[in-house]
Amino acid sequence: MNTTLHTDVYDKVTTVTVSKAPLYDERLTAPRSWWVIAAGFGLSMALVFTPYGLIAALIALTAGTGLAGFFVSSQGSMRIRVTAGLLVVGDARIPLSALGEPEVLEGEESRAWRTYKADLRAFMVMRSYIPTAVRVEVVDPDDPTPYLYLSTRSPDRLAAVIRATD
Repeated sequence: MNTTLHTDVYDKVTTVTVSKAPLYDERLTAPRSWWVIAAGFGLSMALVFTPYGLIAALIALTAGTGLAGFFVSSQGSMRIRVTAGLLVVGDARIPLSALGEPEVLEGEESRAWRTYKADLRAFMVMRSYIPTAVRVEVVDPDDPTPYLYLSTRSPDRLAAVIRATD
């Protein structure tokens, strides 16, 4: 989606086109096995309430599945987007000009930055079911955050987009 802005200044017309389409867009969704576990939780709740009658068991099935489904859905609600000049992670909006060189992390290196190498001041979006990540230094001197740690399923692509938009 493109938005075109027109301004008239002393009979001079300037047209500026601003693109709102993201250059990178990823939703960190929970694995399918978690949805199976959520359904199993609902079934186990129904079994617990079966001695109280069929209606109680159906209410427990609905409530248990809904509660577990809400948890699984909340774990998959994080989005990572890169638009022109801006990195959007959940509710955070970080200008790309405040970021340094992105580093792709895989395997042991990714685990190390999640654990013993981690800085408590860092902005971290960690998902245990995603083994790869991107770490980006924050170069803004007014920001106390040393780096961003972002779990992502396609770290090479995210790093390339961050590099390309600097």
